[in-house]
Amino acid sequence: MCGITGYIGTGDCSTIVAQSLKNLEYRGYDSAGVALRNGSLEVYKQSGTIDDLTVPSMPSATCGIGHTRWSTHGAPTDENAHPHTDCTGQVAVVHNGIINNYEMFKNELCADHEFTSETDTEVIAHLIENALADTNDLREAVEQVVSMLKGSFAFAVTAVGHDGIVAARQDSPLVIGHSEDATFLGSDVTAFVEHTRTVTFLEDGDIAHLLEGDVTIVNGDKLVDRERQTIEWDADAAEKGGYEHYMRKEIHEQPRAVRQALSGRVDELAGTVDLDLSLSQEYCNSLDEIQIIACGTSYYAGLYAAELLEQYADVRVSVHIASEYEFRGDRDPWRTLVVAVTQSGETADTLRALRKAAGAGTRTLAVTNTVGSTIAREVDDTVYIRSGPEIGVAATKTFASQITTLTLVTIYLGRQRNALSSTEASNILEKLTAVPSAIQQVLDTESTVRRIAEEFADGDAFFFIGRRLGHPVALEGALKLKEISYDHAEGFPSGELKHGPLALVTDETPVVAILTEGTNADETLHNVKEVESRGAPTIGVTSATDPNPVFDTTLTVPKVGLMEPVVANVYLQLFAYHIAKRKGRSIDKPRNLAKSVTVE
Repeated sequence: MCGITGYIGTGDCSTIVAQSLKNLEYRGYDSAGVALRNGSLEVYKQSGTIDDLTVPSMPSATCGIGHTRWSTHGAPTDENAHPHTDCTGQVAVVHNGIINNYEMFKNELCADHEFTSETDTEVIAHLIENALADTNDLREAVEQVVSMLKGSFAFAVTAVGHDGIVAARQDSPLVIGHSEDATFLGSDVTAFVEHTRTVTFLEDGDIAHLLEGDVTIVNGDKLVDRERQTIEWDADAAEKGGYEHYMRKEIHEQPRAVRQALSGRVDELAGTVDLDLSLSQEYCNSLDEIQIIACGTSYYAGLYAAELLEQYADVRVSVHIASEYEFRGDRDPWRTLVVAVTQSGETADTLRALRKAAGAGTRTLAVTNTVGSTIAREVDDTVYIRSGPEIGVAATKTFASQITTLTLVTIYLGRQRNALSSTEASNILEKLTAVPSAIQQVLDTESTVRRIAEEFADGDAFFFIGRRLGHPVALEGALKLKEISYDHAEGFPSGELKHGPLALVTDETPVVAILTEGTNADETLHNVKEVESRGAPTIGVTSATDPNPVFDTTLTVPKVGLMEPVVANVYLQLFAYHIAKRKGRSIDKPRNLAKSVTVE
C-alpha cells in the first residue's frame, strides 16, 4: 500500500523520482505526485495513474520526493494526493500509514493554518512548519513532530533552505539506497534497484537525514549505525522480460522459485534439511503446539503446512487469520512456537499478531520473502522463501515457495522430534525436488488451459472444492480468480457443498475439483456427481494416472506425492489469468487491492 520514494544526488532528479514511482506501481495506488527542489519547491500531483501525471524535466533539481497514494483519509482526488505542503509552500511531505491523533492537531492548527485536503498527512506538514519556527534544523523539527504523533507511519520531508531529505519510520517500511554519487529512499528496494543494490533498512523509531553522499540516523536521543546490506536480485528480476503481465511472468518463474527455495538446504539421501535455525532438539521435543499466523494467500499456505506438520512432525497445529489472532491464556508460551507467514514481511495484521505472541513469551519464526523486513528483524528465527521479487498484486510464485519452505520446516521438526524417519524424509524430499519439473509440465499446457478458460469465462460464479491438502488450494484458486477477474468465486471443503452452497449451483456455475494425492479424491468424486446432477459443468484437476471420465474437462498433474496439490494450483493460476485477460481486466493492479498491506 502507498509508495514513498526519494532521491538526492547529481542526476536528473525529476526523471529518477518519476521512474521510481513507476517501479512502485505494483503496491497499489489511486493518485500520485512528486515534489522537486531547485531553489524553490515544485509540486506536481493528481489522482489517477502515474501515466496521467506530468512531471517536467528539471535538470537543475537535485533533490525530490514522490508518492503513490492508497486512499484512507479522503477520497482519491487531486487535492488529497501527496505530496502535501505547509502554508508557506516551503515544506513538502509524503506519508504512508495512519496518524491516529491528526484530528486533534488539525483542530488546533486551523486557527492559523489553511488546510487544502482531507488527509491526515497534511497535519504533518503544518506541524513541521511550526517546529521550524523554533529550530532551523529540519531533522530536529521532524524529531519534535514525531514525538507528538500516534499511529503507524513512514514519511519523508524536504524543505526549501534545508539540505537533503529527512525520513521517519514507525511500523511502516522504509529503506535507503546508497551509491557513489546519490542517496535513495523507498518503501521497498524496488523503487531504486536499477541504481543500487546496497541498502539500509530503517527500524521503528529511526529518523534519517539523507544527503548526497551521507546518511545520519538517530533513534530517540542516540545516533545509530544501521548495517548496510546487498540485495541479491537485480533490476532485471523486477522487469516483465517479454511477458505481457508480471503475473504471467511470475507464474512461469515458479520452477526456478521452488529450486531457489530448495537450493543448498536439502540432503535427499540422508533425509535432512539445513535451515540455519536455532531451534534445539530439546526445544523441538518440548513443543505442544505450533500456531501459524498469516493473511490471504499466506494463510492458505499455512493451512497446507498444518496438514503436513501434524502428520510428519507429530505436533498440534492451529492456523490463525492474523487480524483475528489472540494468544490464549491457557497455552504455555514456552511450549508454543508461533510461525508468521508473510511474503513482504511487513503485513500489518501479521506484525501485530506476532507482537502479541512475542509479548506473551512465545518463540517466533518467520517464513518470508524479504530480507531486512520488519518481521524478519523481530522474530527469533527466519527462513526465507527466496522467490525473488513478486510485482503482481495477486501472489503466485510466493505461494509455491512458501509451501516448499514450510515443507522443509516440517521435515526439520519431524526429524528433530524423532517423528519422521530418514526414509520417510528422503521420500518427501525426492517428491519435493521433482516439483519444479512437474510445474514446468503444467506450464507447457498453457494453450490448453487458455482454451478451457475462454470456454468457461462467462460463468455466473465459480466454485472450487477439495479435501485435506486440496482444500487450501481450492481456497487459493478461488481467491486468484476473484482478485483479477472480479468474478464471484468461492472455495469450499468438498463435503461442505451440501451444507448450503449446493443451493447456488446451476448450469452456469462451473465447479473446479482438486483430486490429486493428499486430497481424498474418491470422496470428492461423490460431490462432483452431486453438482453434475444439478447441471453444473465440472473441471477436474487429477493425478496423471487416475482416469476420471466423470468431468467435462480434466487436467492432469504429474505424480509428485503430497506436493501434487501445489502443482495443481498452477493450473488454477493460469485459468484465472486467462479469464481475466479475456475480460480485459487490470491483471497486475486489480482494483481496490494492494500488494503490501501495511495498515490494519
